Amino acid sequence: MASRSTHSAAFRVLRGIVIAILVVLLLPYVIAPVYRVIDPVSTLMLWRRITGGRVERVWTPLGAIAPALPRTVMAAEDARFCTHHGVDLSELRAAIEDSDDLSDMRGGSTIAQQTAKNLFLWQGRSYVRKALEFPLALWLDLVLGKRRLMEIYLNIAEWGPNGEFGAEAAARVAFGKSARDLSSREAALLASILPTPRSRGAARPGPGVRRLAGIYEARAARLAADCLRR
Repeated sequence: MASRSTHSAAFRVLRGIVIAILVVLLLPYVIAPVYRVIDPVSTLMLWRRITGGRVERVWTPLGAIAPALPRTVMAAEDARFCTHHGVDLSELRAAIEDSDDLSDMRGGSTIAQQTAKNLFLWQGRSYVRKALEFPLALWLDLVLGKRRLMEIYLNIAEWGPNGEFGAEAAARVAFGKSARDLSSREAALLASILPTPRSRGAARPGPGVRRLAGIYEARAARLAADCLRR
């Protein structure tokens, strides 16, 4: 009798753990559609606020950001943003083939994937995070649409070494102006520091950042961005 009671208690504990895990995994899918009308913060922003870190972010609608910035970010981060459904399989395959393991992998991460990571997951590289990131990226692309997805990404991306998040804070810190007034060159410089904003700056760019900015500015001039129009 005691053994049966012990097994029953263990089963209830296991069931509770499974339910808790499912709730945690499914919660982002429930929350994501709400972000069509509510402006979110990233997990990194939340963590900095909880731990007393500085957070500077001024939410800016996409229509109030210079068109050069989303176009150049697309050119730098996700050139097929308008045509894939959240995950760019061809870019992902190329990135995997060019790397020895996940820790070496560069590229292949779409704007939808980065948004999923920033909103619901954690920083760093792991197979677990990637496995969670893929379906979330597909879901975000579906329920938010391209324009809103880009708007959220530009407002939650970490863009500076001292808690600067989003395009408006980035433009003010780097160039002393609003994101509305960015030139194509300034937008390209901001796009060039996105992978490592804590170690590279747009205000005083080094040779590598300047070189990348030239490449991204040229690509953006040729890039179709119909999905961002109203």
